[in-house]
Amino acid sequence: MAKQQIDAGGMVPKHAQLRAILVDMCTNQLAPGDALPSERQLCADHGVSRVTVREAIGQLVAEGLALRVHGRGTFVAERAYRSELRLASFHEDMRRLGLEPGTVVLSVGRDAPTAATAAALQLPDGRQTWHVRRLRLADGTPIAVDDAWYDAELLPGLDDVDFTASVYETLAVRYNHPVDRAEQTVGASAASSEIAAVLGVAKGSPVMTFDRTAYSGNLPVEHAYTWFRADRYKVHMTLAT
Repeated sequence: MAKQQIDAGGMVPKHAQLRAILVDMCTNQLAPGDALPSERQLCADHGVSRVTVREAIGQLVAEGLALRVHGRGTFVAERAYRSELRLASFHEDMRRLGLEPGTVVLSVGRDAPTAATAAALQLPDGRQTWHVRRLRLADGTPIAVDDAWYDAELLPGLDDVDFTASVYETLAVRYNHPVDRAEQTVGASAASSEIAAVLGVAKGSPVMTFDRTAYSGNLPVEHAYTWFRADRYKVHMTLAT
Protein backbone atom coordinates (compact mmCIF):
# COMPACT_ATOMS: atom_id res chain seq x y z
CA MET A 1 0.00 0.00 0.00
CA ALA A 2 1.24 3.50 -0.82
CA LYS A 3 2.46 5.49 2.17
CA GLN A 4 0.82 8.91 2.13
CA GLN A 5 2.23 11.65 4.36
CA ILE A 6 -0.12 13.92 6.27
CA ASP A 7 -0.03 17.66 5.52
CA ALA A 8 0.74 19.00 9.00
CA GLY A 9 0.20 22.61 7.92
CA GLY A 10 -2.99 22.05 5.96
CA MET A 11 -6.49 23.29 6.73
CA VAL A 12 -7.81 19.75 7.31
CA PRO A 13 -7.00 18.30 10.76
CA LYS A 14 -4.45 15.48 10.76
CA HIS A 15 -6.88 12.94 12.18
CA ALA A 16 -9.39 13.76 9.40
CA GLN A 17 -6.70 13.32 6.72
CA LEU A 18 -5.70 9.98 8.22
CA ARG A 19 -9.33 8.91 8.46
CA ALA A 20 -9.74 9.55 4.71
CA ILE A 21 -6.68 7.40 4.00
CA LEU A 22 -8.02 4.59 6.20
CA VAL A 23 -11.48 4.77 4.63
CA ASP A 24 -9.84 4.25 1.22
CA MET A 25 -7.97 1.25 2.67
CA CYS A 26 -11.16 -0.26 4.06
CA THR A 27 -13.28 0.26 0.96
CA ASN A 28 -10.83 -0.07 -1.96
CA GLN A 29 -7.65 -1.83 -0.87
CA LEU A 30 -8.60 -4.36 1.81
CA ALA A 31 -11.33 -6.97 2.12
CA PRO A 32 -13.66 -7.54 5.08
CA GLY A 33 -11.73 -9.36 7.80
CA ASP A 34 -8.33 -8.04 6.69
CA ALA A 35 -6.18 -6.39 9.35
CA LEU A 36 -5.39 -2.70 9.22
CA PRO A 37 -1.77 -1.71 9.85
CA SER A 38 -0.82 -1.46 13.52
CA GLU A 39 -0.91 1.87 15.31
CA ARG A 40 2.90 1.93 15.33
CA GLN A 41 3.02 1.24 11.58
CA LEU A 42 0.46 3.95 10.82
CA CYS A 43 2.46 6.44 12.88
CA ALA A 44 5.60 5.61 10.92
CA ASP A 45 3.91 5.49 7.50
CA HIS A 46 2.04 8.80 7.81
CA GLY A 47 4.16 10.85 10.19
CA VAL A 48 1.54 11.29 12.89
CA SER A 49 1.27 10.67 16.62
CA ARG A 50 -0.40 7.68 18.21
CA VAL A 51 -3.12 10.02 19.55
CA THR A 52 -3.97 11.01 15.96
CA VAL A 53 -4.03 7.37 14.85
CA ARG A 54 -6.33 6.36 17.69
CA GLU A 55 -8.72 9.22 16.97
CA ALA A 56 -8.93 8.32 13.26
CA ILE A 57 -9.43 4.62 13.96
CA GLY A 58 -12.00 5.41 16.62
CA GLN A 59 -14.04 7.27 14.00
CA LEU A 60 -13.89 4.28 11.64
CA VAL A 61 -15.05 1.95 14.39
CA ALA A 62 -17.92 4.30 15.29
CA GLU A 63 -18.95 4.42 11.61
CA GLY A 64 -18.94 0.64 11.30
CA LEU A 65 -16.06 0.49 8.80
CA ALA A 66 -13.59 -1.13 11.20
CA LEU A 67 -13.70 -3.48 14.16
CA ARG A 68 -11.31 -3.58 17.12
CA VAL A 69 -10.46 -7.02 18.53
CA HIS A 70 -8.79 -6.85 21.94
CA GLY A 71 -5.26 -8.21 21.84
CA ARG A 72 -5.32 -8.75 18.06
CA GLY A 73 -5.69 -5.39 16.37
CA THR A 74 -8.14 -3.57 14.10
CA PHE A 75 -9.86 -5.24 11.15
CA VAL A 76 -12.01 -4.18 8.21
CA ALA A 77 -15.64 -4.73 9.18
CA GLU A 78 -18.09 -6.70 7.10
CA ARG A 79 -19.89 -4.57 4.55
CA ALA A 80 -23.24 -3.15 5.64
CA TYR A 81 -26.03 -3.44 3.07
CA ARG A 82 -27.67 -0.06 2.45
CA SER A 83 -31.36 -0.28 1.64
CA GLU A 84 -33.58 2.45 0.28
CA LEU A 85 -36.57 2.99 2.56
CA ARG A 86 -39.26 1.88 0.13
CA LEU A 87 -42.09 -0.63 -0.12
CA ALA A 88 -40.61 -3.91 -1.32
CA SER A 89 -40.40 -7.51 -0.23
CA PHE A 90 -37.14 -8.69 1.33
CA HIS A 91 -36.38 -10.65 -1.85
CA GLU A 92 -36.87 -7.57 -4.05
CA ASP A 93 -34.80 -5.42 -1.70
CA MET A 94 -31.85 -7.81 -1.62
CA ARG A 95 -31.86 -8.40 -5.39
CA ARG A 96 -31.89 -4.64 -5.98
CA LEU A 97 -28.71 -4.48 -3.86
CA GLY A 98 -27.13 -7.19 -6.01
CA LEU A 99 -27.39 -9.82 -3.26
CA GLU A 100 -28.87 -13.31 -3.29
CA PRO A 101 -31.78 -13.48 -0.82
CA GLY A 102 -32.31 -16.59 1.26
CA THR A 103 -34.81 -17.70 3.86
CA VAL A 104 -34.82 -20.32 6.61
CA VAL A 105 -38.34 -21.00 7.89
CA LEU A 106 -38.17 -21.24 11.69
CA SER A 107 -41.84 -21.95 12.40
CA VAL A 108 -45.32 -21.74 10.85
CA GLY A 109 -48.46 -22.26 12.89
CA ARG A 110 -51.93 -21.15 13.79
CA ASP A 111 -51.99 -18.96 16.89
CA ALA A 112 -53.96 -16.37 18.80
CA PRO A 113 -52.68 -12.91 17.90
CA THR A 114 -51.12 -10.52 20.36
CA ALA A 115 -53.16 -7.45 21.26
CA ALA A 116 -50.92 -5.30 19.05
CA THR A 117 -51.36 -7.64 16.07
CA ALA A 118 -55.13 -7.88 16.54
CA ALA A 119 -55.32 -4.10 16.48
CA ALA A 120 -52.99 -3.77 13.47
CA LEU A 121 -54.92 -6.35 11.43
CA GLN A 122 -58.30 -5.05 12.68
CA LEU A 123 -59.32 -8.53 13.83
CA PRO A 124 -62.51 -9.32 15.76
CA ASP A 125 -62.26 -11.06 19.13
CA GLY A 126 -61.43 -14.75 18.85
CA ARG A 127 -60.00 -14.57 15.31
CA GLN A 128 -57.00 -16.87 14.74
CA THR A 129 -53.87 -15.92 12.83
CA TRP A 130 -51.02 -17.57 10.99
CA HIS A 131 -47.78 -16.88 12.84
CA VAL A 132 -44.66 -17.20 10.66
CA ARG A 133 -41.06 -16.81 11.87
CA ARG A 134 -38.21 -16.71 9.35
CA LEU A 135 -34.48 -16.08 9.28
CA ARG A 136 -33.53 -13.88 6.33
CA LEU A 137 -30.16 -14.24 4.58
CA ALA A 138 -28.16 -12.07 2.20
CA ASP A 139 -25.57 -14.00 0.20
CA GLY A 140 -25.86 -16.74 2.81
CA THR A 141 -25.22 -14.40 5.77
CA PRO A 142 -27.89 -14.07 8.51
CA ILE A 143 -29.17 -10.52 8.41
CA ALA A 144 -32.67 -10.42 9.93
CA VAL A 145 -35.33 -12.30 11.88
CA ASP A 146 -38.87 -11.79 10.64
CA ASP A 147 -41.89 -12.44 12.89
CA ALA A 148 -45.10 -12.02 10.86
CA TRP A 149 -48.83 -12.48 11.46
CA TYR A 150 -51.68 -12.99 8.96
CA ASP A 151 -55.47 -13.28 9.29
CA ALA A 152 -56.22 -17.02 9.07
CA GLU A 153 -59.77 -16.48 7.79
CA LEU A 154 -58.69 -14.01 5.11
CA LEU A 155 -55.84 -16.26 3.95
CA PRO A 156 -56.98 -19.92 4.23
CA GLY A 157 -54.29 -22.53 3.61
CA LEU A 158 -51.44 -20.06 4.02
CA ASP A 159 -49.51 -22.68 5.98
CA ASP A 160 -49.17 -24.70 2.76
CA VAL A 161 -47.29 -22.05 0.78
CA ASP A 162 -43.53 -21.85 0.24
CA PHE A 163 -42.31 -19.34 2.81
CA THR A 164 -38.79 -19.38 1.38
CA ALA A 165 -40.26 -17.39 -1.54
CA SER A 166 -41.76 -13.90 -1.45
CA VAL A 167 -44.89 -13.75 0.72
CA TYR A 168 -45.93 -10.51 -1.00
CA GLU A 169 -45.94 -12.33 -4.33
CA THR A 170 -48.04 -15.09 -2.77
CA LEU A 171 -50.53 -12.56 -1.40
CA ALA A 172 -50.88 -11.01 -4.86
CA VAL A 173 -51.01 -14.15 -7.00
CA ARG A 174 -52.75 -16.72 -4.81
CA TYR A 175 -55.05 -14.49 -2.75
CA ASN A 176 -55.50 -11.46 -5.00
CA HIS A 177 -54.34 -9.13 -2.22
CA PRO A 178 -51.33 -7.27 -3.66
CA VAL A 179 -49.51 -5.16 -1.09
CA ASP A 180 -49.53 -1.53 -2.24
CA ARG A 181 -48.63 0.38 0.91
CA ALA A 182 -47.37 -0.08 4.44
CA GLU A 183 -47.07 1.80 7.72
CA GLN A 184 -43.70 1.21 9.37
CA THR A 185 -41.93 2.34 12.53
CA VAL A 186 -38.14 1.98 12.75
CA GLY A 187 -36.29 1.81 16.06
CA ALA A 188 -33.24 0.31 17.73
CA SER A 189 -32.71 -2.13 20.57
CA ALA A 190 -30.32 -4.68 22.03
CA ALA A 191 -30.67 -8.23 20.71
CA SER A 192 -32.38 -10.61 23.12
CA SER A 193 -30.88 -14.03 23.80
CA GLU A 194 -33.27 -15.62 21.29
CA ILE A 195 -32.73 -13.08 18.50
CA ALA A 196 -28.96 -13.05 19.05
CA ALA A 197 -28.76 -16.85 18.83
CA VAL A 198 -30.66 -16.93 15.52
CA LEU A 199 -28.63 -14.09 14.00
CA GLY A 200 -25.33 -15.49 15.26
CA VAL A 201 -24.36 -12.39 17.25
CA ALA A 202 -23.68 -11.73 20.93
CA LYS A 203 -26.60 -11.05 23.26
CA GLY A 204 -27.09 -7.30 23.55
CA SER A 205 -25.69 -6.56 20.09
CA PRO A 206 -27.41 -3.57 18.41
CA VAL A 207 -30.30 -4.41 16.11
CA MET A 208 -32.62 -2.24 14.04
CA THR A 209 -36.29 -2.94 14.70
CA PHE A 210 -39.10 -2.60 12.18
CA ASP A 211 -42.79 -2.72 13.15
CA ARG A 212 -44.76 -2.88 9.88
CA THR A 213 -48.38 -3.22 8.86
CA ALA A 214 -48.85 -3.91 5.15
CA TYR A 215 -52.07 -3.13 3.28
CA SER A 216 -53.81 -4.22 0.13
CA GLY A 217 -55.96 -1.20 -0.59
CA ASN A 218 -57.49 -0.38 2.79
CA LEU A 219 -57.25 -3.96 4.03
CA PRO A 220 -54.41 -4.81 6.45
CA VAL A 221 -52.93 -8.14 5.34
CA GLU A 222 -49.70 -8.44 7.34
CA HIS A 223 -48.36 -7.33 10.70
CA ALA A 224 -44.65 -8.02 11.13
CA TYR A 225 -41.77 -7.35 13.48
CA THR A 226 -38.28 -7.57 11.98
CA TRP A 227 -34.91 -7.39 13.73
CA PHE A 228 -32.00 -6.46 11.42
CA ARG A 229 -28.34 -6.75 12.37
CA ALA A 230 -27.17 -3.16 12.76
CA ASP A 231 -23.65 -4.10 11.63
CA ARG A 232 -24.92 -5.50 8.32
CA TYR A 233 -27.89 -3.34 7.38
CA LYS A 234 -28.37 0.40 6.90
CA VAL A 235 -31.35 2.41 5.72
CA HIS A 236 -30.95 5.27 3.23
CA MET A 237 -33.52 8.03 2.88
CA THR A 238 -33.72 11.01 0.55
CA LEU A 239 -35.29 14.01 2.28
CA ALA A 240 -36.71 17.08 0.58
CA THR A 241 -38.64 20.16 1.64
